[in-house]
Amino acid sequence: MCIHEISRTITLEARAEGVPQFFVSDPLPFSQRILEGRIAQFKNVSDTNSPYIIYDRGIPDILAYMDSVGRPYGREFTDACRKFIYDQVFLLPPWEEIYIPDNERYENFGEALVIHDFLERTYKKYGYRAIEVPIGTVDQRVGFIMKILNEDNV
Repeated sequence: MCIHEISRTITLEARAEGVPQFFVSDPLPFSQRILEGRIAQFKNVSDTNSPYIIYDRGIPDILAYMDSVGRPYGREFTDACRKFIYDQVFLLPPWEEIYIPDNERYENFGEALVIHDFLERTYKKYGYRAIEVPIGTVDQRVGFIMKILNEDNV
């Protein structure tokens, strides 16, 4: 079961309301909406019977993005990172050959590298040992993740 990224939806909703890049123009309210959405996602899957639940992005990602642009945030963000715990974290490094900015992903590749560094630091700060998924085909990446999950019996 894969829980999709909600920031794209929130970005598109804001654009429909006349805000071209919600995070750029108002990072804290954007991040608050992302936090609420990710907490809801976390809670909504608590009674699923799927053996694995993969979140496209986690709650600590919000802090990493805010830190990457030097914006402060309230205690509710750090409290959420401590309360809603993921069993395993996988990080997929930016891959220049396939990296394409789009209407919701506005960062250039250099900015994606900076954000990736903040993601690594933030997950480590909250006690995770993030496993980097090697570059490869989708099947190779899925195979790598499944091998880790089956080995760890997560």
